[in-house]
Amino acid sequence: MAFRTLFEELQWRGMIHQTTHPELEEKLHQESFTLYCGFDPTSDSLHIGSLLPIMGLVHFQRWGHKPIVLIGGGTGLIGDPSGKKDERQLQSKEDVERNAQGIKKQLSHFISFEGKHSAIMVNNADWLCELRLLDFLRDIGKHFSVNVMLTKDAIRQRLEDREHGISYTEFTYCLLQSYDYLHLCKNFDCRLQIGGSDQWGNIVAGMELTRRLLGKETYGLTLPLVTKSDGTKFGKTESGNVWLDANKTTPYRFYQFWINQADADTPKYLRYFTLLSREEIEYLEGQVQTEPHKRAGQKALAREITKMVHGETALQSAIRASEAMFGGDLHELELSVLEDVFSDVPHANAPINYISENPFLLDLLLTTNILESKGEGKRLIKNGGLYVNNERITDDALRLSENHLLGGSLLVVRLGKKDYRLIQFLK
Repeated sequence: MAFRTLFEELQWRGMIHQTTHPELEEKLHQESFTLYCGFDPTSDSLHIGSLLPIMGLVHFQRWGHKPIVLIGGGTGLIGDPSGKKDERQLQSKEDVERNAQGIKKQLSHFISFEGKHSAIMVNNADWLCELRLLDFLRDIGKHFSVNVMLTKDAIRQRLEDREHGISYTEFTYCLLQSYDYLHLCKNFDCRLQIGGSDQWGNIVAGMELTRRLLGKETYGLTLPLVTKSDGTKFGKTESGNVWLDANKTTPYRFYQFWINQADADTPKYLRYFTLLSREEIEYLEGQVQTEPHKRAGQKALAREITKMVHGETALQSAIRASEAMFGGDLHELELSVLEDVFSDVPHANAPINYISENPFLLDLLLTTNILESKGEGKRLIKNGGLYVNNERITDDALRLSENHLLGGSLLVVRLGKKDYRLIQFLK
């Protein structure tokens, strides 16, 4: 069933936390809005914690609205206290600019900057870094009540922490973000800001400043905090953040992150993070309930998001790499992908000339301590439990050759169904 309005689709997807005006739904249906969402350049890559606001912009653009992507090159020099217990480390202007360029490149994978309803990208350093302090305090600061600012959650929580508190630098962040809304409304007729639920206070403050100085009606919409059903933090793994940059989180590991989502979370994430239709998602939700062992929902989730972030070629490589862990063809994988896939399994090393001098497989497995005895190896082979490069070994006198080496330097050994070992041949 098709959606009548953008608001209806966002509500069905669970992507609306709060709005400032009850009439916003009908206005978005009747008019084309220019809206913005800000992204902090604290790194040269966004992580999946930023995916929901990104998808918010994607949906607005699909429904005929014009997104402004704001890179916080100026506010990034200050740091947003929202949701933070400690003061942020200040970054240099050079670091912030480099990070902003990396984020700009990533966002172009999601949002169209060409054609009808094309998005634009701006950096608030372009106007914030030009402000004169006394002019800003006179013209902007006088519209902010310290009493009101002290009641905001982000400020109040930090003030209650006597050990860390909050610096005047971060205390002024709300003024700077409010000025962003004023600037974008004045110069781009921007009438809507969207952001995470922790941005509610900043959004409302910007709306009030814009009303006072421009006399214009503006709006705000916040997105929910993404949570996991088991209470752990979304987007975190044992190795840290899941990044959108392939150099920080490889496409294979990115794909694996989504494949491994719990059944309880998958329906919600399909709605949040994919552009699949209502019918497709509801069908997958049914499969998650009735045939969870097939993991159809997780596979669709991983496929859609990996393709969106990394492209079709990287997606197919990630799928092949995932299948390799369950008996797929390893010879099709590039050396870098193989090293990534098997980076967590026990490793052993052997000299590159080992095979030419002693080609017998069982000798190699003894030398690398993968087997304790040849008898153990022979029993494994007899019972069909020894594999090299996912191919079952039937000959206990097998001679290896360089043709067995993956990428010219790796050999993948499997004992039984899941016990993988990696032998790397070094020069």
